[in-house]
Amino acid sequence: MPRRRSKPAQVYSLAEARLARRLTTYRERLERVIRSNRRAIGKLYTSGSLFTKAGARAGRDLLTAHEHLLRVVTLLERFGNVGDVPAPKSSKEIEAVFVELDTLLDRTGELTAQTSLLMGDLKPER
Repeated sequence: MPRRRSKPAQVYSLAEARLARRLTTYRERLERVIRSNRRAIGKLYTSGSLFTKAGARAGRDLLTAHEHLLRVVTLLERFGNVGDVPAPKSSKEIEAVFVELDTLLDRTGELTAQTSLLMGDLKPER
């Protein structure tokens, strides 16, 4: 009777699985922050507050927040080898990218929250 060759067992890298889970979490967080930023910009515009001095300041803050979000997207794309910059390989490089992601998302959240508080005080000028 001929011997059957069994398929080699698949080996999963726990480090890669953790990285994939972490990236998924960051992408979800990014989507929440983008939605929040868009709502704040829309509210600022539709209320007419954008055309006040305080509203213009809030709009600039939201624009800065949007720039942070674009940087976050760029950093996340690095893990997919999108663009010219190679994906980080060492755990030190990966951790540095995640620290920058955290910093940018925190700053963006702060700017959006400040703007939301400010918009609560803003009334459109007539």
